[in-house]
Amino acid sequence: MADPAVPRLVLATRNRGKLAELSRILDAAGFADGLAGLDSFPGAPDVAESGLTFADNALLKAHAIAAYTGLPAVADDSGLCVDALHGMPGVFSARWSGRHGDDKANLDLVLGQLSDVSARGAQFVCVAALVLPPEPGTDDGAPRQEWTTTGVLAGSLTRVPRGSNGFGYDPIFVPEGGSLTTAELAPEEKDAISHRGRAFRALAPVIATQVTQT
Repeated sequence: MADPAVPRLVLATRNRGKLAELSRILDAAGFADGLAGLDSFPGAPDVAESGLTFADNALLKAHAIAAYTGLPAVADDSGLCVDALHGMPGVFSARWSGRHGDDKANLDLVLGQLSDVSARGAQFVCVAALVLPPEPGTDDGAPRQEWTTTGVLAGSLTRVPRGSNGFGYDPIFVPEGGSLTTAELAPEEKDAISHRGRAFRALAPVIATQVTQT
């Protein structure tokens, strides 16, 4: 049995809310032991999300962290795609206001851009990636095995924020068929339907096979 204190899989994030959410999802899939975030690896690089798609950014991060740690790395990129904004903020969701990670400014900007818009359809989209490190003794430039999965949660946007359980755009997003924002849902309720949950549950069987082999 693997030592739960020894990292076997790295989640490429320092975002505590995201780390907690992804840990719950993988825990439910049976991968609690050996999970670690980037705070467990001092000096781990902050990878610029310079890709043009969610998949590009997820793979950029997973490749960099797998190379740095020598462990299988999981990363994701996700965002809010608003119909009336032609799919934006999309990959720019975390820095839509010009300041990366300023959740309130990003949310306020989206609401301001939609202030006179009645059609408020939107989707949360997530691409999750798993990348394996190179085999010991191989050239670091050798191709690494990689997998990606996609999760989508359709819904609509409120006119004012509601709830405090989530982060990012959660307080203004109501999943299709529901009445509560994702920030008003209990964590387990959100995990069951979230775009991130769907992407990572789809990736879980790959993790189960590949991480146990490394």
